[in-house]
Amino acid sequence: MGNLRTKELSKIGYTNDRARSLVINTISKHFKHHTKEQLLALLTAVKATPEQYLSDEVLGKIAATFIDNEEVCHHQEFSLLEQTGRLKIYGAKEIEHGAKKQMELAMSLPVTVQGALMPDAHTGYGLPIGGVLATANAVVPYAVGVDIGCRMALSIFDEGESFLKRFAYQMKVALKDWTHFGMEGGLEVAQEHAVLDDPAFQSTEMLRKLQSKAARQLGSSGSGNHFVEFGMITLREDNSLGLPAKDYVALLSHSGSRGLGANVAMHYTKIAMDTCKLPREAQQLAWLDMNSEAGQEYWLSMQLAGDYAKACHDRIHINLAKALGLQRLTTIENHHNFAWEDTLSDGRKVILHRKGATPAHKGELGIIPGSMTTAAYLVSGRGDEQALYSASHGAGRAMSRKRARESMTVSALKKMLAAANVTLIGGSVEENPLAYKDIESVIGAQEELVAIEGRFLPRIVKMHKE
Repeated sequence: MGNLRTKELSKIGYTNDRARSLVINTISKHFKHHTKEQLLALLTAVKATPEQYLSDEVLGKIAATFIDNEEVCHHQEFSLLEQTGRLKIYGAKEIEHGAKKQMELAMSLPVTVQGALMPDAHTGYGLPIGGVLATANAVVPYAVGVDIGCRMALSIFDEGESFLKRFAYQMKVALKDWTHFGMEGGLEVAQEHAVLDDPAFQSTEMLRKLQSKAARQLGSSGSGNHFVEFGMITLREDNSLGLPAKDYVALLSHSGSRGLGANVAMHYTKIAMDTCKLPREAQQLAWLDMNSEAGQEYWLSMQLAGDYAKACHDRIHINLAKALGLQRLTTIENHHNFAWEDTLSDGRKVILHRKGATPAHKGELGIIPGSMTTAAYLVSGRGDEQALYSASHGAGRAMSRKRARESMTVSALKKMLAAANVTLIGGSVEENPLAYKDIESVIGAQEELVAIEGRFLPRIVKMHKE
């Protein structure tokens, strides 16, 4: 018989003492003639799909240790009037009623500590887009969002306006050659990045299965509002980058963790909904306890998806700079669909979810984009605690994709682009500038949250062609 040590059992996920002692007793009684390899394979299978072994006379007890008992979340009724101070809304006049109602529902969760709603907010699944939620020792997959680690990256180059005028054609070619948009596929040239060797990919069955797809999609972007664009950024006097205040060629990208993040989000949302029973209207806000196995797995998978999203931007910026011979002076980047461990000023430790919100601790740099024809802002945080150290993640949608499609023609969009001196490669009327709130008013509604460091105007924009 293969002698199994507790260390080997821990390696395949048998970290619970009760499960380990059960395994050792069961092996000595029923599996005397199995090799160590056979035993490890069998035990790994039991852990991966415990429900399939529950009725097995011998393995049923071991399987039962991996089935989470249903955790009942007692839903508290919550009235904003009684609890003012826990939720702070910025730019409330411009925020649709549905998004406020969703945020109020999130505030009524027993794990909620504090919340904030950003001026670009609109209705989403679970938490509204633009919602920031601080919870006690619990992570809500749908308060992070489906596109985990969706983020911005801005590279500033050592060139001015004349470069853009002289090499506009080469920039278009580089964007066509070195970006890929849409749900499937990736770049034609295989991409390399240290993230693909991250041991986290070996930590769960699901991440192992997603590793090859992640390798294929590395350096690509999703559909919808994801973009890669060249433009000009004007830096303010005394900007915290320490660069001279003038105009620079810059590259701005917006996308997330591709199939990897979406799969992680869906898988753990289902687990959360199955183990944390809430009234129907709040089901999408189901959470995972940070001390549970599923909570720990989600956290590890979320971190990996965030690192992978960053890696995709890294490749986009490296490839384009190399193709055009551009020298990078600096790159600023930030997630806006993620959860972090943070501490409030009273010393309370919280899990801080930002679903479509930019981190804005004091001095922290971030990027808030507008639309394909309007400005994006480079900002530094003021560290406002009522806003949970956050700011908006963009201008925010003013109309649904369906309404945007119905209210804009291709020729009208072309006129808008020409008037703004913007070239669009791909793209769709769903993402037309009128589908978004006015970025200037959204920035104006958060002056206490961020200071402006620079203003970027898009010139050559690449998006997914619907």
